[in-house]
Amino acid sequence: MSKFTHHIQPPSGFSLAVKELWQYRELFYFFTWRDIKVKYKQTYLGILWALIQPLGMMLIFTFIFSKTLQIDSGNIVYPVFVLAALVLWNFFNAAVSNAAESMILHAPIIKKIYFPRLIIPGSTLLVAFFDFLIGLVIFFVLCLYYHQAIEWTAIFYFPAGIFVVVFSAFGLGTFLAALNVKFRDFRYTLPFLMQLLFFASQIIYPLTAVKQSWLHYLLAVNPMNAGIELFRSPLYHTSPDMQVVGIGLASALLLFITGLIYFRKTEAYFADIS
Repeated sequence: MSKFTHHIQPPSGFSLAVKELWQYRELFYFFTWRDIKVKYKQTYLGILWALIQPLGMMLIFTFIFSKTLQIDSGNIVYPVFVLAALVLWNFFNAAVSNAAESMILHAPIIKKIYFPRLIIPGSTLLVAFFDFLIGLVIFFVLCLYYHQAIEWTAIFYFPAGIFVVVFSAFGLGTFLAALNVKFRDFRYTLPFLMQLLFFASQIIYPLTAVKQSWLHYLLAVNPMNAGIELFRSPLYHTSPDMQVVGIGLASALLLFITGLIYFRKTEAYFADIS
C-alpha cells in the first residue's frame, strides 16, 4: 500500500489565500467571539464600555479644545466633529494594538496545530470592528441630538472612509504582528507610535488649520487623515480634499502590501520563535 505525504505550506508572496481562510471560517468566528466575551467578562458595565470610552474622550476634547482653545470646526458641531473621528481612531488603535500582540498571545496554539495564521490578526480586527459599530450608533444619536445635517453623499463617503481605516489597520497590524514575533522591542515602541499617529490625525483639529503646506502634505501621508476626511465630508456639505485622500490611499495601499508580504514571508517560522 503506497504512502502519501502531505506538505502544508503557507501561501507565498502577496496572497490573502481567501479560499483557505474561507475553509477555516469557523475558527474566525471562534477567535472573534471568544475575544469579545473575554474582553467584557467580569465587568459591571460590560459592553457599555464601548460607549463610555469615546463619549468620555469627546467630552474632554470638547471642553479643552472647543471651549478653551476655540478650535474652529466649521459648520460641524464640535462634539460631532470629534466623535466622527474618534470612532474611526478607536477602531484603528484597538485593531493595530491587539494585532501587534496577537501572535505572541496565541503562541501555544500556533505550536500545536496548523491553521492560516492570518486568522489571528484578522480576528482582532473583527473584535475592534464590533466596538466600532457600537460607537457608530452613538455617533448617529449625537447627530440627531445636535441636529447635525448629513448629506445623502454619506451613502458613499461613510463606507469609503471606513474602508480606508480598515485597510490601513489590517496592513499595519499584520506587519507589526509578524515583526513583534522576532523583535520583541516593538511592543514597547507601539504606544509611542500610536500616540504619534493620534496627534498626526485630524481628530481634535481640522487639517485645514495647518497652514504650512509641507506639514499639510506630511500629515496627509497618515492614512487616518484620508479616512477621516472622507467620513466628515457629508457633515461639511462639501467634497473631500482629494489630495489628502489620494496621498492617504497610496499610503494605506503601501501599508497593506508591505504588511501582507512580510507576514507571509515570516509566518513559516512563527512556531519556532514565538
